[in-house]
Amino acid sequence: MRLRKERFETLGGLPISPMPSQEDVSVAAESPGQPPFTRGVHETMYRSRLWTMRQYAGFSTAEETNLRFLSLLNHGQSGLSVAFDLPTQLGMDSDDPLSLGEVGRVGVAIDSILDMRALFDQIQLDQVSTSMTINSPAIILLALYVAVCEEQGGDVSKIRGTVQNDILKEYIARGTHVFPPEQSMRLITDLMAYCANHHPMWNTISISGYHIREAGATAVEELAFTLSNALAYVDAAIEAGMDVDDFAPRLSFFFGCHNDFFEEAAKFRAARKLWHRLMTERYSPKNVKSTMLRFHTQTAGVTLTAQQPLNNITRVSYQALSAVLGGTQSLHTNSYDEAIGLPTEQSSTIALRTQQILAEETGVADVVDPLAGSYHVEALTDTICQQAYQLIQEIDSMGGALSALKNGYQQRRIHESAWKQTKDIESKSRKVIGVNHATVEEVSEIEGQKIDQSIAQMQQLKLQQLRELRDESVVSTALAEIRRASATDENLFPHILKAVQVYCSVGEIMNSMKDVFGTWSAPSGF
Repeated sequence: MRLRKERFETLGGLPISPMPSQEDVSVAAESPGQPPFTRGVHETMYRSRLWTMRQYAGFSTAEETNLRFLSLLNHGQSGLSVAFDLPTQLGMDSDDPLSLGEVGRVGVAIDSILDMRALFDQIQLDQVSTSMTINSPAIILLALYVAVCEEQGGDVSKIRGTVQNDILKEYIARGTHVFPPEQSMRLITDLMAYCANHHPMWNTISISGYHIREAGATAVEELAFTLSNALAYVDAAIEAGMDVDDFAPRLSFFFGCHNDFFEEAAKFRAARKLWHRLMTERYSPKNVKSTMLRFHTQTAGVTLTAQQPLNNITRVSYQALSAVLGGTQSLHTNSYDEAIGLPTEQSSTIALRTQQILAEETGVADVVDPLAGSYHVEALTDTICQQAYQLIQEIDSMGGALSALKNGYQQRRIHESAWKQTKDIESKSRKVIGVNHATVEEVSEIEGQKIDQSIAQMQQLKLQQLRELRDESVVSTALAEIRRASATDENLFPHILKAVQVYCSVGEIMNSMKDVFGTWSAPSGF
């Protein structure tokens, strides 16, 4: 009998046993909710509490995004996730010449406290969980969030959510970095230290493998590079004078979930096991929660196709199932039209319904780690764990993640993996339905969300309004104080909070830090 393929392996290139058996695994007696947490971070997992269902939203203006948030909350969503436009991600105001053509395009434009008020109008910030995908100016956006919560009369000690605040992956895979690495790390540790004392329920960093994977990394590389970055953050926080148990329990992670169903589920199990090992070996924390890896998952945007876009609903459904079987704490399901444009309200609702059907109709939430004991999954878990650990050690030998990325090591590895995947698709050794297999001659009639071309003008008018409302001498003093503190070891968060409260813009605060920190370009890896 002729086999369907010459070689069977995962999408990440891991070997697959033709008939997995007991000989392929070495399963230790492990329990959910107990170290090393391979089987999940909670004993009862989804039996007692479902994962948080987030939908990433942000487009056009803060007012338009607020309407989408209110709609999602009314439809049963349990957490908000904010996408920012490119100028905001880079800490630039909408009237900056370099923002031309990008305002409100891939997310919401936030220039000042006026926009943040509008974004969360009628949403009590101490009663909702919010994730903000922001990195270089994360400390500014969180300050805006805190300021608005205070204006609402809320208890800022009870705000819950996450700022991504993961700058290392920007140097490695995504590119929205601004400051040199050392200064960027200082902003991260300032945020960690401030929140530990004032916002104890806030996750101060979400170490992201998602963008590393979207750039072309394999599952093993995604895990290794993400955990290696996390170790760099832990080292930086300890060097800044923090105790590991003061911040490590609030670390969170963010992974992508791709098409290889079992490889992805095993990756999540391996991530928990490996993080527990690394934290225990290197830092000997007293609090077991410091060794517990909690993570958010997003289905893989890079797997979505503009060809036959309705097929993406199926892709997203399988990826979501894999993430849940892997034990995720929160989940975002992509909309089927994202390869065409920003999601519409209809496609976003279908994406949310996908999660709700998974939670309420399939029965998968009733069983804790249902894949445990599977020879195939256990073998993949072990293999991913071992290979990722070896790769982390290799990065350690270069001086750690920060030193390695300055030499372009991670970037180079990702480029090589991405090139291999491209060649596999072009040669059809990797089939993509609708692209190189099961194709049809059709033109999609689906149109993505349309962006109002007048948004930039509207944001510029808002910035004019901001300047009319404020006292320029107070603003100048606040910005001068940020420049002064940037040249010292003082925590910058209180100074930035004061600046947003007196109507300084995001760009003005960012430029004040640029005056002291400078800017930096990461090597491409080529």
